[in-house]
Amino acid sequence: MTPLMEVHDFAVGFGSAQPVKGVSFDVTAGEMLAIVGESGSGKSLTALGLIGLLPSHARKTGSIRLAGRDLSDLSERQWRSIRGREIGMIFQEPMTSLNPVLTVGEQIVEVLRIHDKIDRRSARKRAIELLDLVNIPEAGRRIDDYPHQLSGGMRQRVMIAIGVACNPKLLIADEATTALDVTIQAQILQLLDNLRLNLNMAVILITHDLGIVAQWADRVMVMYAGRKVEEGLPQPVFEHPYHPYTRGLLAASPRAEVGQHYRDGPLLEIPGSIVSSLHEKGCAFRPRCPDARASCGQAVPPIKLISDGRYAACPLVPSQFGRVSHDALVGA
Repeated sequence: MTPLMEVHDFAVGFGSAQPVKGVSFDVTAGEMLAIVGESGSGKSLTALGLIGLLPSHARKTGSIRLAGRDLSDLSERQWRSIRGREIGMIFQEPMTSLNPVLTVGEQIVEVLRIHDKIDRRSARKRAIELLDLVNIPEAGRRIDDYPHQLSGGMRQRVMIAIGVACNPKLLIADEATTALDVTIQAQILQLLDNLRLNLNMAVILITHDLGIVAQWADRVMVMYAGRKVEEGLPQPVFEHPYHPYTRGLLAASPRAEVGQHYRDGPLLEIPGSIVSSLHEKGCAFRPRCPDARASCGQAVPPIKLISDGRYAACPLVPSQFGRVSHDALVGA
């Protein structure tokens, strides 16, 4: 199947720092790709690059193609015609992303009038339909509410309504369920999944919750220090992780459903923190890796195909990091 979006060797730099380094991936229509990794791994910065929202002083390289169109060197005016219409985005915190002095209806209407060129009355009618689509009760009345009058879950639904208002080809959901309770979180994810299937829309789900990935994603990409370190189907990746960073994330996950090897035993933290890209030499995970060798500091390991659909960026795979038991993780 031809990918809807193709990203090749995408990198973002600020002066001498390079927080995203040569990331490549693709996503097809109707697919949900999850991007996981701890804070500072470059997930959100990659997403901002995909939608043309990087700071003006950022330096980017590589290529981004959407339905065959090159998005690498668009002007801001060209990006405005794509954002909202072809690529939608749900930001991390709806309370800070929604305008507090405009009703939620006005904010949806604005998107519709800019991209669909319809009159205000038609846009308002469509906005009510969208609020109903995302399961906001009494949509005809709630359309005139301000963001502070809605709960966190309802604000997130409004963000989804804005994101899908113009039936985009791709929706980027950046930590869309953060700070929501488990019940609301499940409702939001079910809503995203239904919209994905009904609209044949690709979804890039950025999260640190591996339980969400195991349950909802079609494919998972693990990022560390601005690089892709592993990729594959969720079940094989979680049951038999190849990269030591993926193993560390799984050992620290409290969610039993991410893999049968991680149901029992204590949670383990990954020691240390992500090193600055200014001091990177060799594998960026080496200072925190329990299996690091002297050779790991000589060169940055390339991402390579290990088996069908499975990629990893570690010179020790697959011979050393094949099937991993929980006892191995806790050092028993």
